[in-house]
Amino acid sequence: MRIFGNNYPAIDLAGSVVVISGGGRGIGRATAQLFVSQGAHVCVGDIEEVTAVDTATTFGGRGYALDVTSRSSRETFTAKVIEEFGHIDILVNNAGVMPIGAFLDESDAVSWVTLDVNVWGPIHGMRSILTGMDDRRRGHVVNVASMAGKLPVPGMAVYNASKFGTVGLSASARVEFADSGVSVSATLPSAVRTGLSSGVPLGKGMPTVEPEVVAQAVVDSVGHRRAETAVPRYLAGWDVIDALVPEWVINIGRRVIDDRRALTSVDPVGRADYEQRVARQAENGKRERP
Repeated sequence: MRIFGNNYPAIDLAGSVVVISGGGRGIGRATAQLFVSQGAHVCVGDIEEVTAVDTATTFGGRGYALDVTSRSSRETFTAKVIEEFGHIDILVNNAGVMPIGAFLDESDAVSWVTLDVNVWGPIHGMRSILTGMDDRRRGHVVNVASMAGKLPVPGMAVYNASKFGTVGLSASARVEFADSGVSVSATLPSAVRTGLSSGVPLGKGMPTVEPEVVAQAVVDSVGHRRAETAVPRYLAGWDVIDALVPEWVINIGRRVIDDRRALTSVDPVGRADYEQRVARQAENGKRERP
């Protein structure tokens, strides 16, 4: 890598082959739409095949069933894409789950599925695709992490752990593949208005963005190839703030924005559908876990 800028081989979005996990809803769906609008061939994977196909059909891509917690499912998905298109230019590891609530109340099964989807999902994704990128000496990986991978939030302890893990995974893989022509980047959104945050009061001092804004950051990363992109961008300075500002000052800020709202202010009715989906995934994972 040169000192200024980057020397990664440029990727022309028009005609590029993009795969997106968790592409049926939210950030993944918005990202699929945006890549298609730039002329890319987009392959959407989602644990709900009908949702993946619906998104792909709507925007002109391909939809496949994909369980990111299963390496065999990921390898089957990757093989189908390569069979049709010959290679993969861009991988977006977007699939994620976000249970919320008191740490001691969260079941082991829900904690396991959080780590399986949010950490093992990107691991499986990169291992199934990076070999081909490395052989071609070109490619770009985007792991959709979260500002929760930098900033701890009460009521999200295991989710925080998973996103800290995704940030670390991205940073380490980036260094390892730095001379291969393959870039690895992390996108770190703040609160996003998707199903993951359903039932949680947003705004009121908490930086909140629409999925389309995160999608734009993902697509833009193909051009600049920076290691991390915070969304919104002004949160990129959090590392410096955390290092220099005394904890008691930060705690005042936390109280001002009510950072405990995931513990105290969740609407259980508004969140019920999402929690049921996570519970089904957790139960399936529990049955499959040795």
